[in-house]
Amino acid sequence: MSLNTQDIARIAHLARLELQPQESERMLAQINAFFEIVEKMRAVDTAGVEPLTHPVAAVQDVALRLREDVASRDIDREANQRSAPAVELGLFLVPKVIE
Repeated sequence: MSLNTQDIARIAHLARLELQPQESERMLAQINAFFEIVEKMRAVDTAGVEPLTHPVAAVQDVALRLREDVASRDIDREANQRSAPAVELGLFLVPKVIE
C-alpha cells in the first residue's frame, strides 16, 4: 500500500493541517516508508510463534521481575492524603467537572 499526494492532502484536510508543498512531499515519503516497513513485517512467516506477554520476555524471564498485583493493608492513608487540597472522611474531594 502506498499513498499519493491527493491522499496526503485529504489526510491533512481531515486533520485540519495546513501543509506547505515541501512538507506534503516529506510527509508522503515518510508515510510510504512506514508502509514499506509494515509490508516487510507482514511478509514474515509467524505461524507457530506464540505472542509475548511482554517484549522483554524474548530475552529474559519477566515473571521473576514483576511483583504480584495485590492490595496492601499497610497503607498509611493519612500520610498519603496530607498533600491533598481537600479531604473529607478519608476520601479525596475533587471539583465537580460534569454539570
